[in-house]
Amino acid sequence: MVKAAELAKKKMKLGKDDKRRITHSLKVGFALSLVSLIYYCQPLYNSFGVSAMWAVMTVVVVFELHVGATLSKGLNRGLATFFAGALGVGAHHLASLSGKTGEPIMLGFFVFLQATSSTFIRFFPRVKAKYDYGMLIFILTFALVSVSGFREDEILVFAHKRLSTIVIGGSACLIISVIVCPVWAGEDLHLLIALNMEKLANFLEGFGNGYLRESEDSDSNKNKSLLQGYKSVLGTKSNEESLANFASWEPRHGWFGFRHPWKQYLKIGALIRQCAYRIETLDSYLTTKFHAPPQVQTRLEELCLEMSREAARALKQLASSHKTMTVPSSATPYLEKSRTAATALKSLLKTTSWKDENDHLTVIHAATVTSLLLDVIDCTDKIAESVNELASLARFKTAEKAEKHVKCGEVVLTESARGNRLARKWDSSGETGSSAGDVDTQALCI
Repeated sequence: MVKAAELAKKKMKLGKDDKRRITHSLKVGFALSLVSLIYYCQPLYNSFGVSAMWAVMTVVVVFELHVGATLSKGLNRGLATFFAGALGVGAHHLASLSGKTGEPIMLGFFVFLQATSSTFIRFFPRVKAKYDYGMLIFILTFALVSVSGFREDEILVFAHKRLSTIVIGGSACLIISVIVCPVWAGEDLHLLIALNMEKLANFLEGFGNGYLRESEDSDSNKNKSLLQGYKSVLGTKSNEESLANFASWEPRHGWFGFRHPWKQYLKIGALIRQCAYRIETLDSYLTTKFHAPPQVQTRLEELCLEMSREAARALKQLASSHKTMTVPSSATPYLEKSRTAATALKSLLKTTSWKDENDHLTVIHAATVTSLLLDVIDCTDKIAESVNELASLARFKTAEKAEKHVKCGEVVLTESARGNRLARKWDSSGETGSSAGDVDTQALCI
């Protein structure tokens, strides 16, 4: 009973973490019940027979959480079944020409040749990334059709039933996945990149307020938790690559059109991870209090604080612009300020005399921390360049157009409010002018 209660709690927590999992489970159950009607409905069973099981198997192996993953598996399975079935029928026909004695030998040779070549093709990186599942189905279907044809008289009927039931199962998955609460891999990847940038920004904020000015900050526990947020960014490579692959299969939806530059997202994600690795190295030096030569201690702290603060603001602006798909022009002033502070810090490090210091370990520690922070700022500049490149490739809207769109919406709301006010005047003679003015003001605020 205790284990059952713990399992129930884990299930509830899993569902609360991402409610889309519950919806996906219901969708899979509905799709499986729908294609099972082929068995339950006698006319359909008379048409497909035992081959109806392939429709059920297709739903089980094809239906995924994201639309792109479902579409990828569905198309791979359908096309691979079609071409492998056609090739298998052709191989059976050629083998039958060699007579009863030579037919099994020829079929075995064809199966060997096809399986060997297809397995070798799977090692190509591009095929492995996008069509590996299709190659597996191609090998399986060719072997089943060609070998079964040796004992099956109506091989065309067998291949037709298999292809038809797979198309039925795949179509059910695709239709339900797209129509009922669709989960788009492109949107998840888009938001993941923005979230990772925000985590880096949180670290830089916590670095300035929690490390350089630890004695002045009473909320140090919160800053320490923010300092650890970057660690979840380090292991996102495989997730980003999977989402980008699935997104490339998805049809036009929302802000994401055909031929959207998903590869640029991977470039941004790689730069974010590079920055996170530098932050990880920097974090390992934060266990010791920051000390520098007395004559430059205050100035070094000010420049480091300014760099981290402005870089954090720039990353947050980049993340915000990335979410709304607008050109990140608002991040430029913060980037310029962080570059100016970085230039001043480099100049200060070159002109400062470190030879007279007795505690050489303290000097090395301060120099290392500032050097690593400069590397993080350089990574921030590269991230900004990549986000700007994405904005150009994906044709993000400018801030002026976004503001104009919002103003147009405000005008429509204001006119609607005025219409409602006039309608109330006709219905009630006690309406006052002040309330109408309040309605206009509220509409403008909206």
